[in-house]
This record gives sequence, structure tokens and C-alpha cells, in this order.
Amino acid sequence: MAEKILVASGKGGVGKSTFTAGISKELSLRGKKVLAIDCDIGLRSLDLLLGCSADVVFDWGDVILGRCTVNQAILTGDVDFIAAPGSTNEEFTGEAFREMVESVSAGYDYIFIDSPAGIGHGMQLAACGAEKAVVITTPDNICVRSCSRAFSELEKLGKNDIRLVINMFEAKQVVKGKLLNVDECIDETGVQLLGVIPMDRSLGFTSVTGDDPGEYSPSSLAFERIAGRLEGEKIKLVCQ
Repeated sequence: MAEKILVASGKGGVGKSTFTAGISKELSLRGKKVLAIDCDIGLRSLDLLLGCSADVVFDWGDVILGRCTVNQAILTGDVDFIAAPGSTNEEFTGEAFREMVESVSAGYDYIFIDSPAGIGHGMQLAACGAEKAVVITTPDNICVRSCSRAFSELEKLGKNDIRLVINMFEAKQVVKGKLLNVDECIDETGVQLLGVIPMDRSLGFTSVTGDDPGEYSPSSLAFERIAGRLEGEKIKLVCQ
């Protein structure tokens, strides 16, 4: 049975979908069967990051509305993928989404659900399909504060296993006092740290070029460490 993990954030632009794609690919490289589900209705981007945009025919909304089976909606690849609908519908309830996720859970080791940013209905819907959560923040006061709020909302939704990932970390800017350090991010959010992903500008080009940053890029090495921690390995925290 899959570990079903919500990927959430308080604000947009912190790299939530990029994290979902990166960690899904890394776990796939480790031989794990991974499904990534885009839950950002009307604003999906995960298909671009996974390089499968041209192949999308159905989405999970079609499954709930009875237009296709869940297997028809899954794009198979190194990382399997289900796209988000283009618009919302009153039949897209938390229970319907949960049942759809549960119906495929037995076939995967991990299912990552890429939530829309913020703490509104979209995040609440996405959370219904998950048991655990990872909250993404960048090391600045605004995003850390919104991350803390997202953490509180997830607790209200019954998610007790929540971890923090700090993205776009720049040690030089921390030393200059322009960004928060790791301890400050943890203290402000109150969330247990899963990992730190350094600033890697090559990662931002992946949705345009279709190329991964490279095996030894700072972000790829960070995803490797985070994947190991998800697998229960004891791996030292690295901040670059």
C-alpha cells in the first residue's frame, strides 16, 4: 500500500510542484513505483515538469465524473501521473477524491499529491487523499509565516505527520542576514525538518528544456538525501 503524501505550501512560487517532480523522479530511480497527482485545478503545471504535457488526455476529474476509468487517466512512465482538471465541479468532493486515490494505492510505493498553494478549498480537497504532508517554504519571513499557517490548517484536517522542506536556500544570503537560517525556519513554523534544497537555477529551466539539472547538481543531490530520509535512512543534513 502506498505512502500517500500531500505536498503543500502557504504561498505560491516556493517550488512546490518542482519538489513533487524532483522527489518523484528520485524515488523512481531507487526502484520505487511512484504516482504523482496534480491537484491544482485550472492551473496545473506538474505535467510540464514531468515532460508529459502533450500526452494528457484525461484527468482525475474525468474519473470522478465517470468519463473514464482511473487507469485510463494514468499516464505511465518512470513516474506515473494523473493531471488536474481544467475547472472545478461540485462533484469534486473530498470523499470522491479520496476514493479515487485509494483505488490505485495498492499499486504504488508512493503517491505524491501536488496541492494548490494556500489553505483554501483546493488544499483541503487534496489533503483528503493523503495521510502525510510535506510543507515547502523558502527562507524568508513572508513564506515562513504562510508555511506556519498551512501547517496549522493541516493539523486541523487531521494530518499529524507533517515535515518541512526549505527550498531555494542560499547560505551566503543567510550569512549576510538577507534570508532566515535553518533554525529560524524551523522555530517559526514549528515543523520537523525533512530537508534543505539549495538554490539551483538550472532546476528552474527544467519545464522549458525538459532536461533534468544533472546527477551531481545541488538540487539533485538534495533530492537524493530527502528520498533517503523518506526511506528511513539516517542522512546528515547538508546546507549549501
